[in-house]
Amino acid sequence: MRTRRSVRPAHALTGILLAAAVALTGCGAGANDTADSGSGSGKAAGPEAGVAQPAEDAKAGAGASGSKATTAPKPSANRIIRTATLTVQVKDVPKALGQVLTTTENAGGYVSDETTVHDTDSSEQTHVVLRVPVDTYDDVLAGLQGAGKLLERTAKAQDVTDQVVDVESRITSQRASVTRVRELMDRATKLSDVVTLEGELGRREADLEALLAQQASLKDRTSMATITLTLSEKPVPVEAEDNDPGFVDALAGGWEAFVTMLRWIAVVFGAVLPFAAVLAVLLFVWLRLLRPRRRPARAVEAEREGTEED
Repeated sequence: MRTRRSVRPAHALTGILLAAAVALTGCGAGANDTADSGSGSGKAAGPEAGVAQPAEDAKAGAGASGSKATTAPKPSANRIIRTATLTVQVKDVPKALGQVLTTTENAGGYVSDETTVHDTDSSEQTHVVLRVPVDTYDDVLAGLQGAGKLLERTAKAQDVTDQVVDVESRITSQRASVTRVRELMDRATKLSDVVTLEGELGRREADLEALLAQQASLKDRTSMATITLTLSEKPVPVEAEDNDPGFVDALAGGWEAFVTMLRWIAVVFGAVLPFAAVLAVLLFVWLRLLRPRRRPARAVEAEREGTEED
């Protein structure tokens, strides 16, 4: 009986220990399963996020590119000053001038200057300065060339884009500077400060007005091209062919050289004549007045020397 009582408590203790161990093992397994499930869900979410990420990146990239396309500053157009000079021979200058004026007005331009000259041989020549929009510059130039026989043409194009940008930037800075000076004047309390600021404001406003005038000039010259046209009724001068010089040509050249030499000799003589006249007067005075007085003095000295020797 004692043996049975001693064995049963031992078995009971052993069962309690085994149950506790099983319980602890189950808790650990549950925790591990929970962790594994969490990690598994994280791994599953990872690929899904990885799949969705490129689409989001693409959308973000498209949005970014769209915003850049809309906000990127447009390159400013080149500002070019165009000028041309034409000389055209026509049969009737007034008629051709009327056609030129019509072409210019139809193109939206105007005549800046006009000068007409009548030569001694009753021929007429007109000089006009035309201002036409840059968009119609080439068409007007082609029309003017077709008004008659083109004798001479010169066209120039000057790029002033950098100058225009520089002037615009300086105008912005100068306006901000004027605004700052005005704000300082509003806050100034001393009379001396007000006087100083007024002088500074006047100087800066003058600089701003000069920049604005320069900007207006550049805008006018870049928006309106200048064409200087000469209409003439004179025929085209024909240059003579170069021939070998003959005896008559040599004689004419020699005579011309001889006449030129005589002309230069006369010029030199005329330039030297006043000095020669003055020298002649001085020589006459010396021979007639000064030299006779010196001779008796020398004679007296000679006599004195002779008496002393005796």
